[in-house]
Amino acid sequence: MSRLSNPTRRRLLLNTGILAAGWELTRADAVLTQERAPTPSCHDGDEPTARQTEGPFFKPKSPERSDLREPGARGRPVELSGFVLTRSCRPLLGAVVDLWHADEKGEYDNTSFRYRGHVITGPDGALRFRTILPAVYTGRTRHYHVKVQAPGSRLLTTQLYFPNEPANTRDGLFQRELLIRVAEAGDGLAGQFDFVLNIR
Repeated sequence: MSRLSNPTRRRLLLNTGILAAGWELTRADAVLTQERAPTPSCHDGDEPTARQTEGPFFKPKSPERSDLREPGARGRPVELSGFVLTRSCRPLLGAVVDLWHADEKGEYDNTSFRYRGHVITGPDGALRFRTILPAVYTGRTRHYHVKVQAPGSRLLTTQLYFPNEPANTRDGLFQRELLIRVAEAGDGLAGQFDFVLNIR
């Protein structure tokens, strides 16, 4: 009896170990999958992102920060992410992406840096901002202002727009190719836009 029980016990322990290892690997795969950034939608020879006017409210020397949300703000949360790429879909390291926009009342802060900030892309060219949905104000639809510059590239100044906004058709600056891809995300929105700089 004892001769049979030892191999059985060994087999049981071995099988349990294999199951545990398999479960750990599955868990590790799930974690890695969650942490991976989405692949940018890019095709070789993409057109550079369209340029637009800076507008009257740009302020230089914004703080380096990805979270622009203000305490007590009532605007709907938005997480804007994307990539800075060359025309051949190569991610750009060290690109400065400067974002600024109106608050939930349609007003810009010209004395401080509310809803203003910049990030610098890493090796994958990824960018991410947490902010709010800006309000519509007289003469303009809902939009973000952006400046993007990578080492050795010309400065790109542009604006980003939201889909399905009634004011889009009335805004003379609106361009369809500058629409953010937007999805519902809990009580907020997840927006995605990839900037293509005129670098091969």
